[in-house]
Amino acid sequence: MDGVLWYVLTGTRGGENRVRILKTVDDRPRNANRLAETLELDYTTVRHHLDVLCDNDVLEKQGGDYGAVYLPTDRARQHWDTVERIMEKVE
Repeated sequence: MDGVLWYVLTGTRGGENRVRILKTVDDRPRNANRLAETLELDYTTVRHHLDVLCDNDVLEKQGGDYGAVYLPTDRARQHWDTVERIMEKVE
């Protein structure tokens, strides 16, 4: 999982926004619309990054499609020390 985290959060274009999204949902689970508003990003950009994070088992969606909130997966939590190192490096 450490390799996946480094790749998704730093090794690809958009990694900085993914770190911002992950940090924001760690603070409080939010839906895509709220994330877009909070981070001042386009909604479709946020949806793309959420899909990448979910496809790589970093975030999971809770609730129905409309208004579903996102939060870190248990697997990501188990490797949170790596996530924090990545966040420090990106900042």
